[in-house]
Amino acid sequence: MINNVSKIHVKTSSEYDVLIGSNLIYGVGSLVKEEINPCKIAVITDDRVNALYGNVVVSSLEKSGYSVVKFVFKHGEESKNLKTYGEIVEFLAENQLTRTDAIVALGGGVVGDMAGFTASTYLRGIKYIQIPTTLLAQIDSSVGGKTAVDLKSGKNLVGAFCQPTLVVCDTEVLNTLPDEIFNDGMGEVAKYALLDEKIYDLINGEDMFLSRLIYLCVDYKRTVVEQDEFESGKRKLLNLGHTIAHGIEKLSEYTIAHGRAVAMGINIVLGACLKQGYIDKELYEKMLKTVVKCAGEQTSPYTVEDICNASLTDKKRSGDSICIVTVHGVGDCRTEKIQVEKMAEFFK
Repeated sequence: MINNVSKIHVKTSSEYDVLIGSNLIYGVGSLVKEEINPCKIAVITDDRVNALYGNVVVSSLEKSGYSVVKFVFKHGEESKNLKTYGEIVEFLAENQLTRTDAIVALGGGVVGDMAGFTASTYLRGIKYIQIPTTLLAQIDSSVGGKTAVDLKSGKNLVGAFCQPTLVVCDTEVLNTLPDEIFNDGMGEVAKYALLDEKIYDLINGEDMFLSRLIYLCVDYKRTVVEQDEFESGKRKLLNLGHTIAHGIEKLSEYTIAHGRAVAMGINIVLGACLKQGYIDKELYEKMLKTVVKCAGEQTSPYTVEDICNASLTDKKRSGDSICIVTVHGVGDCRTEKIQVEKMAEFFK
């Protein structure tokens, strides 16, 4: 049964809806049919999500008239690479998917990235649907069209912009998440709390309704992506804490999850902004408290120097400078270019 569906319409180069509600996954076939005529669909997922929802999604799609094949890979960031990508495109070709067929991404951020990047490149582009099953994917990575895979040198270094045809966020599936994966998503929530006053107030209020939180995060991202789809300006604000986070993830060999690393990165950024005089001590402590409320106490196990060195391959680097996001107030974040050799000094 589908109840209380909220819809956010994203107006990018290709427009699409983000649906947010409970138990949507059980009727996903009918939702997809409103956007794509019956065809062959490849469901791409990982082993953990497949065990929970793979049969549910395949059955719903088949009942709506789709011919379905499924590709399952091992869960985790270590699978987000060119090897897995190659296996997926070979699978699509072996199953004779054509340009009128589609991909369904069923899973968290890694699945969404793998499926989206595959959709952007297979036959020079086919349609894909996002069914995000983690908090992080629902509030952030499933919306906006960024897709990528990792290289040994760093995270998300090979990718493309590819907007989905539909995003289906089922809030009920979040109840099956292990605590550490749900909390990982709250690291990205901390980012949104500093970017948007409405989200900041919701986090610090007495009642925080999850569906409302997801809606506000997606809607904030919508406004940014509509203004700057290809990240030439304002969209860079969504990288708050991420340059540092990617360095932390790399140093940990991806044993520290992305959301946790983002929270660590934000904490380091806030300390630097206090030192630079962008924020005062009182505001710093309030913001830090908000980050902790979202993601818990998150302190990097690495030195600033090591993190900055690991961040030098980050895609936000341009020549001898790198773009970072600084905080000047709640809802007042700004991009700033600093010289690579001064990066450690800035954050120390």
